[in-house]
Amino acid sequence: MNNQALSSKKAQIFQISTQLFRKKSYTGTSMQDIAGAMGIKPASLYNHINSKQEILIELLLHGAGLFVDGMNEIRASQLTDLQKLERLIALHLRITVDNTDLMALIAVEWRHLEGDGMREYLKLRNAYENDFRIILKDAMDAGQIHQMDVEIAFFSILTTLKWFYSWYDKHSNLSLIDLEEYLKKLLLGGLKIS
Repeated sequence: MNNQALSSKKAQIFQISTQLFRKKSYTGTSMQDIAGAMGIKPASLYNHINSKQEILIELLLHGAGLFVDGMNEIRASQLTDLQKLERLIALHLRITVDNTDLMALIAVEWRHLEGDGMREYLKLRNAYENDFRIILKDAMDAGQIHQMDVEIAFFSILTTLKWFYSWYDKHSNLSLIDLEEYLKKLLLGGLKIS
C-alpha cells in the first residue's frame, strides 16, 4: 500500500475513533468497535496503527497543536493585549466548530493518556495556558482590562471556552461571527475598562 493510501486510511481511523471515543468514551471503545465502524477486520487496523492508545495520543496532540499554533500566531502579532484576548476567544470557537468531537476528547478523555503521550500533551497544554495567563496579566498591566486575580479571570474564561463544544452541539445554527461577538461581550465585557 502506498503512503497516500496509508495516510487516507489512518485519517479514516482517526475520524471514526474520534466519534466513537466521544460517543462511547475511550475506555468503552474497543479496537473491534473501530474496525466494525470502518467495515474491516480488527486485525487489519494493526496494519495502520499499533494501539488504541496511539490513536488517542495522535488525536490529542493534534488538538493541542491547533491551540499552540494559534497562540503562537496571536502572541507574535502586533495586536493589543485586549485584542489578543479577543482573538483567543475566536481561536477557541473556530477550533470547536471545526472539531467538535475532538474538543470533547480534549475536555474529558485526555486523562487516559499514558507515558510520553501524557507528558507531551501536558507540556503543550501547560504552555498554552501559561501564555493565556501572560496575555491576561499584560492586558491588566496595560490598563486595558480591570485588575483582578489572574487565576479567577483565566479560570472563568477558559472553563467557558473548554466546555463550549457541549453547548454548540445543540445550537450549531448560530453563525460563528455572532457566537464570537456574544462570547467576547460575555467573557470580556466585565473585564474591559470603559
